Amino acid sequence: MVCFCLGSNVGDRAAYLKNTLELLTENFGTASKISSIYETEPWGVSKHDDYLNMVAAFETALSPEKVFMIASSIEKKLGRIRRTGRIDPRTIDIDILFYDDLVINKDDLIIPHPRIASRRFVLQPLAEIMEHFVHPVFGKTIAELFSQCSDNSLVVKTKINLFLH
Repeated sequence: MVCFCLGSNVGDRAAYLKNTLELLTENFGTASKISSIYETEPWGVSKHDDYLNMVAAFETALSPEKVFMIASSIEKKLGRIRRTGRIDPRTIDIDILFYDDLVINKDDLIIPHPRIASRRFVLQPLAEIMEHFVHPVFGKTIAELFSQCSDNSLVVKTKINLFLH
């Protein structure tokens, strides 16, 4: 199982999420779990527009490195421009949160995502679909991490439905 956090704060944010899910589905098959979509304040930056964020999990036999390559190519296809050391507004951001219970720490790939426990915009949708999943580094469930998260940024469940089911 690979679990992604998707986020967009540029243009038609819902359309970017929908297009991303469609492209992920082309590569990994139908998502096994999809969270609601949340409107969230920018995290770690100011003067950015609000994000739409969600979490989706897929079953895959592809290697974590191949999953990363596919996610990066989808970001590029949808207009994402990456600049090292900057948090820029983005059409789409695809973060790999987990790949089963693997722990990978390479220069270009870190799994689980290193800032999961400090980000409400990740933990809230993650808790919606995987509350009992145990973080392989912290040894706590997603529900426990969410209840202990000190981030108090605004994360609001929307009524947006991407009509993928």
